Amino acid sequence: MAKEAKTNAMRFLEKNKIAYTEETYDAKEFTDGVHSAEILGHDPDRSFKTLVAVGKSGEHYVYVIPVALEVDFKKAAKAVGEKNVELIHVKDLTKLTGYIRGGCSPLGMKKNFKTVIHSSCLDYDKIYISGGRVGLTLELAPKDLIKVTNADVVDIVM
Repeated sequence: MAKEAKTNAMRFLEKNKIAYTEETYDAKEFTDGVHSAEILGHDPDRSFKTLVAVGKSGEHYVYVIPVALEVDFKKAAKAVGEKNVELIHVKDLTKLTGYIRGGCSPLGMKKNFKTVIHSSCLDYDKIYISGGRVGLTLELAPKDLIKVTNADVVDIVM
């Protein structure tokens, strides 16, 4: 079986000399992050999803939160200095980021957007994020993710 091609997220980590491990799972269609974590035997608290939002100003933002939790839009807006933010429509995700729903990684997007990672990431030595393709998960140190995305670490969940 041929080795699968590297994603933009993987190339981004390698370019920045960030250690990571990859895991794949059979994903014929989109599944939520909790189910993906269960398939891989991961703790959902250590598994993070990537959300993309737009602020009242028109600027876009990336939020990285545990898969089982929901973003608190007031906290998320305050974290980036906006009056309010709302998630972008799923139809706009690929055009804006280069990724599809269920495979959106906070790494290697078409542009560098202001990124905020939920503070619980600091509770772990390693966390899981999307690898940039449905069925691909990357494990890395949260400090490395924070560093390469120049992220703020804030409580942004309900």
